[in-house]
Formats: sequence, structure tokens, C-alpha cells
Amino acid sequence: MAPEQDILNPPAPSVGVEQAEAALVEHYPRLVRLAYLVLPPSLGRNRRVLTAHAIVQRSLPRRRTGSADGSGGGLIPGARRAEAGVDPGYVYVRRRVVRQALEAGLPLRRRAWPKRAQFPPLLPQVRGLRLFPRSGGADELALDQHLSALSGPARAAYVLRGLERLDDDAVCAELNAAGVGQARRALTEAGDAEPRAALLESAEFDPCSLQARPTDLMRRRQHGRAALAAVAALVVCGALIGLPGDGWGPDGAAAPSYAQNPAAQAALDPGRLLRVEPTAWTTATRTDFSVWPARGNLLGDAALLRRALAVWARPGESVQVSATPGTPSGPPMGAAQLLFAGDVDQARVVLFYDGLRVARYAEPHQGTAGAALDFARVDAADAPSASALVVGRTDGNVRYLTAPWVHEVLVRDLLAPDAPARELRRDGNGVTGPVSSPSQASQCTSWDALEFQDDSGVRLMTDLGELAPARLTWGPPSDPRDVGDRSAREGWARTACLLPTVRSHGVRSVNDWRFAQQALPESNGTGDWICTRAETWRGAGSRVFAQFQAPSTRLAPGAIVARAENSASCGIREARVLAGVLWKSRGGNWFVLAAGSPQVASVTLSGGMTGSEKGNLLAVRAKEGARAELNGRLADGSPINTLR
Repeated sequence: MAPEQDILNPPAPSVGVEQAEAALVEHYPRLVRLAYLVLPPSLGRNRRVLTAHAIVQRSLPRRRTGSADGSGGGLIPGARRAEAGVDPGYVYVRRRVVRQALEAGLPLRRRAWPKRAQFPPLLPQVRGLRLFPRSGGADELALDQHLSALSGPARAAYVLRGLERLDDDAVCAELNAAGVGQARRALTEAGDAEPRAALLESAEFDPCSLQARPTDLMRRRQHGRAALAAVAALVVCGALIGLPGDGWGPDGAAAPSYAQNPAAQAALDPGRLLRVEPTAWTTATRTDFSVWPARGNLLGDAALLRRALAVWARPGESVQVSATPGTPSGPPMGAAQLLFAGDVDQARVVLFYDGLRVARYAEPHQGTAGAALDFARVDAADAPSASALVVGRTDGNVRYLTAPWVHEVLVRDLLAPDAPARELRRDGNGVTGPVSSPSQASQCTSWDALEFQDDSGVRLMTDLGELAPARLTWGPPSDPRDVGDRSAREGWARTACLLPTVRSHGVRSVNDWRFAQQALPESNGTGDWICTRAETWRGAGSRVFAQFQAPSTRLAPGAIVARAENSASCGIREARVLAGVLWKSRGGNWFVLAAGSPQVASVTLSGGMTGSEKGNLLAVRAKEGARAELNGRLADGSPINTLR
């Protein structure tokens, strides 16, 4: 007689190892995204990416076990409550992924044996690069901040409900299987995931589509030089031991290794620093940093200047060195120009200029521990871009040293285009009072920019985390102008919060260009299409992004719909652009909107959707989540692709 069975709670079905492996391979990108979202944001994006991949890759059982029929098929226990229409192998792997992701967020305790997921992953490993997903817009940033505020179980509940589309009972079952003791409490804390569920599938949270940036290049270079020097010393010692007679062979016309180079000696002598007269800029043929006079209350402190030059030539291990991309950080080629030496807040600061770079040395008033050395490339500067330099940063505030031709400095909040600018006081050396630095703020509630007034007009500049502030302009690439009228200020009010995407990139100027305006379907008002281009001091490495600004009474940030790097689009060499977006009307209907610059004569949709329009604007009814390929033609018949 067959044994009795519990028909209400049947035994869990067995899942073959091959079935679980097939599910992992087939759904690998989704599983890695799931692990990335559940992992605590405090790990940092680079470690979260590597840990997410490691968790998924080790989510299969280590050993195969014999099947029930002795065939050796490798069976493992499946989920007790199978989801309708879902592969049991996928459910099994997903539960292991969620469990390990939750364990990775647990703090290490002395009395508890640590779990494998709590340590940095052994594999995969990436040397010399930082990996992170592509940046999203304001909505993705808000969602990431919301997830970081949740506990681990609540974050897992939010992701399972939003990304996996599980109901509450299924989410609780998954959390219980992952070892969560109070699943209902985690579900309540997670809140409703439906309004922002689609954002979980955006590129902001895709750890399989990554960007790469170098790690701390200066520290790597210092370690590399130290290792190279050690190897060279060993080679030299071995050669000296093996050579007969005096050891060294002839070096031709080379001087002895201990000879001093005159140019290098001049660069280390504070007495040879170039000091420009205060009125030199009034008669010079060019107006840039080369005609800045030497200012500050410590110009006569030879010991300070000697220390600053010595650190510039040979920064020690305790010196914090930074440089904008494309800026060499080596010693000066000869005697540099002294721009400033004085007390700024709680530090002694020295600014140098060598024709290519500005170097800033800062040390605390008490001793030299914690000294910093910063470099920024400023070659080919003109009067507007040479209006100011950052001389000090303290507690989120920044002080500037202004050019001698600047008459007045005002502070303007870019997010309040109608608010009047307020005056910013300067001391006798041209150093401003403290200004809030928006480039490092965690939330974009205001954005203070500086208005520099001189004989040629008003320049609007902002801090992007570098020594030289970036100039903001408005208008077509062929004729960008300074931000002066209300229309330009309103456009920048909706772009300012997107500027962190170009922060610390060696940016010289950022131009906003409204290349099209579009009457929206169903009488939803008029939308603006803006192309924002950030030019760098080094010429290469420009960053471009197109944004769509729907009508908004709150001047909300625009939505980035396309972006590119090292592209000529929206610049003087290629003053044209084409972009599109999937947009939802107030009536709940979806449309594909597209717009091109005035040179675009026609726009066409293909690849799953069809539609075309003569001219540079297009609006086609679509479904939520629709995808299509967008192409255009210029007036001369040549094709134009979307910005990418």
C-alpha cells in the first residue's frame, strides 16, 4: 500500500543541477541586476558590481548528488511553493542569490563565524579599473536614494515585488526561504514598488552594461615608480658586483648621475619664481593667467614657498595628489609663476602657474601632515575662462581668487532664475568669501553659480570640483553667449542638477542649446529639446547629452534621453543632433517623440514601430515599453543617427 501524502503541502520538487545551471546562464543579466539592487549601497558601486557577479556565479551547488533513481542526474531540492509558469531552476537560483545578497549586507561580528558573502569576492577581479553602471537621470537617482534608506530585507522585498512582479505572499515566501525572520515587517517597510518598478530595469541598475574608469592613478604611479626603482637598484647592484675594475662603463657625453640640472634647480628656488607686476594685465597683448599678479599675505615666506616647490617636484606618500584628466603631475620644467601665497581658512595655500597647468599646494597651519597638491590644465585660457581659481575648500564651501580685471562678483542660484543675484565680498587680495559648492552636494536643492563682471560683460561660472570653474553659456554652437536673459536662466534652471554627470572631468565650459521646441500631443503644452555639451581643457573627452524638458511649473530637471562621449555633435564642428524619447501624456497615453536640429529634413521610425514625418519633429502613438530605431535625413539627403 502506498504511503499517505499531504495533498495540501506536497513535497518540494527536485531540480536537476543541469536545469539550475541552464536557468542561471539564460537569466544571468537579470539575476546579477537582482543581486546588485539587494546589496547595500554602502559597499560602493564598483564592489557592488563585482560582488553581484560573484554571488550569481557561485549560486549553483558545489557537488552533484545522485538522483533518486540512481542515475546520477544531480538532483537538488526545489522550491516548496512553485510559481506558476516559472522555471523551478530559476526559482532555486534566485533564492540562493537573494540569500547571499542579504548576507553580504550583514556586519561582521566577533562572536559569529563570518559568511563568505561578507568578504570582497575572490572572483571576478579587475585590476586598475573601477566599474560601474551607466548613470541615469533624476528619477533613477531618487530611486537609488530610496533603496539606500531601506534595510536589507525591505530592499529585497521591494526588488522582488517591483523587478520580479511577485505578489505579497510570494515575496514573503522568498524572504522566509532566504532566512528573513520577519518577512511581513520587511514588506511593510518596502512600501509600494509599482510606481517605480520600470526604473529598476533601467541602465542605472544594470551591472552587465558597465563603464570603466581608472583607479587612483597618482597612487598607482607612485607605487609603480617605487617598484621600478627597487628593481633598478637590484639590477644596478648586481651589475656593479659583476663588473671588473671601477664598475661603471663609459656613458659618452652624459654627465655624472649626481650632476644637478640647472633648470631643475631653478624650479626649486623660491627666489627665482616669476612675479608679475600688479598693472601688467592692463597693457598685455593677451589676458590670461600669465598676467595675474602675485598676491597674498605670505609672499615673503621663503620657507613656505620652498616646501611647496619641493612637494611639487617630489610629493611624499602622505601628500594627497590629484589632477584633472589629461593633466601631467610632474615637476615644473623651470621657474614657475607665483600667483598666490596666503592664509585661507585653516590652511596656508600657494598657487603656481607654469604656462600649461595651475598647481595648488595647501598645508595646515600646524605642521605639514595632510598636505595636498592639486593640478589643473589651463592652457589656451582667455579672459573669461581665467576669471577665477579655487583657492580653498572647507566644509562644503569654496573660496575663489579672482582675476585683477574682475570688477564685481555676484552669486546666483541657477534653480531660481527669477531671484536676484547677491553680492559676494572679496578681500584686498581678491579672495572671495565662502560659497556653497553644489558639485559635492548630496541633494540638488540649490545651485550657486558665480557672475563675474568685467569691462567686456558678465560671465556665469560654476564649480565642478576642479581648480578652474567651468563657464556656462547658452545658444547654438556657432554663437554661444553668456547666460544673461531670463530664457537662458530658465533653461539652465532645468539643466543645473544634471551637471554632476560631467564633474571632475577637466571641463572648461558647458553650453546649453535649445535645438527644438515641440507641441505635445493631446494639448499637453510645449516641450523643449536641449543639447548640453561640456568641452574640456585638453580638447578631447567632450561629453554631450540630449535632454527632453516637458512642461513643468516647478522647473524640474530635464530627462536625459541620449548621451555620448568624444562626439562632435552639438559642437562647432557638427552643429546638429537627433534624439527621441518615450513619453506619457497627462491622459495616460504613450507616444514616441523625436526631434532634430533645424538641419534635419525628415525623421523615420523603424524596428518594431513605423512612422515618419517631414521636418525635424515626430510624434507617434506607442505602447508602454515600446522600442524603436530612430533615423533622420538632412536637407542635402545625407543620413543622421541619434546621439549615442
